[in-house]
Amino acid sequence: MTGPAGATRGRDTVSIRDLAVQAVIGVHAWEREIDQTLIVSVDLAADVRRAAARDELADALDYSAVAATIATVVRQGRFRLIETAAERVAERLLAEHPVSWLRLEVRKPITPDGYTAVITIERPQP
Repeated sequence: MTGPAGATRGRDTVSIRDLAVQAVIGVHAWEREIDQTLIVSVDLAADVRRAAARDELADALDYSAVAATIATVVRQGRFRLIETAAERVAERLLAEHPVSWLRLEVRKPITPDGYTAVITIERPQP
């Protein structure tokens, strides 16, 4: 991105990796009766210059608050599809946190088959 006088601005990214959340997720009847683990990772575009300069949490994107938002949406959603879970988490993060863009990955380990289903979405601030 080019700013005043041709200066180039970088994109700062705050990330959370491998947040494990227990939730009801799935389309099968047996899945609606148990908790399963979803693993969520997210990259968030947020300007960190002020926080870095002042060394104050009030100026930063609070990753603890971001993690709490993710966990709340996933636990309360009781979603059938991980696509829906990802979309709802992205909507809430963009609405409640000062970010201009995000990339969100939701992984669902599938046992006993031994693979992991993954959905990754990118969304700009509307």
